[in-house]
Amino acid sequence: MATTEILLIRHGETDWNLERRLQGHLDIPLNQVGQRQALALARSLDGVAIDAIFSSDLQRARQTAAPLAAARKLSLQLDAGLRERCYGALEGLRYPEAAERFPEAYAALMERAVDYRYPAGVHAAESMREFYERAVHALLAILSAGNPARIAIVTHGGVLDCIYRCANQLPLEQPRSCDIFNASINRLSWNPDWAQPLRVDGWADVAHLDELTLDEIDR
Repeated sequence: MATTEILLIRHGETDWNLERRLQGHLDIPLNQVGQRQALALARSLDGVAIDAIFSSDLQRARQTAAPLAAARKLSLQLDAGLRERCYGALEGLRYPEAAERFPEAYAALMERAVDYRYPAGVHAAESMREFYERAVHALLAILSAGNPARIAIVTHGGVLDCIYRCANQLPLEQPRSCDIFNASINRLSWNPDWAQPLRVDGWADVAHLDELTLDEIDR
């Protein structure tokens, strides 16, 4: 089979990112910086052929993907399997608040307890293992459904971490070893005929956001 190139993209900035609140399945929009990041992302990929664009159905991902899809007149294919991990009752809390209100759950979060389930909140929480299996399954389902040359997937930091671990065969218990930035482009290749079908080709590219920093200086 031909190799598929994957542009794996984290959503742009939200106010909750700045406040270091756990977002999870709560549907938080991009802030103004995040909206500008989405436009810069689309501009940076102008001229790059993309056969299909997939996104988490949460609005911070959809809003990031929308300019990219509009520039190519491609429909945005939404997939709830690409959502961030659900943190249950911890969602909406800053880390110090989570530590105070749910000390056991917070300790499990810090320890990367793979099978621990946080107390339910607006949504029922997922264990780390359940989340990993869901995120990787969503990716493989997209890849197995056809044989496109290049796809873009706009999703969340936790999903990026899961896919990086899958490609590098890293255990869930191991602390995160990769950078994950808002509106970053992370490049992977997939070929089911390879011994390790998923390969990381480039990671944490945010060069396209340099223009936003220059804009701020100019102001």
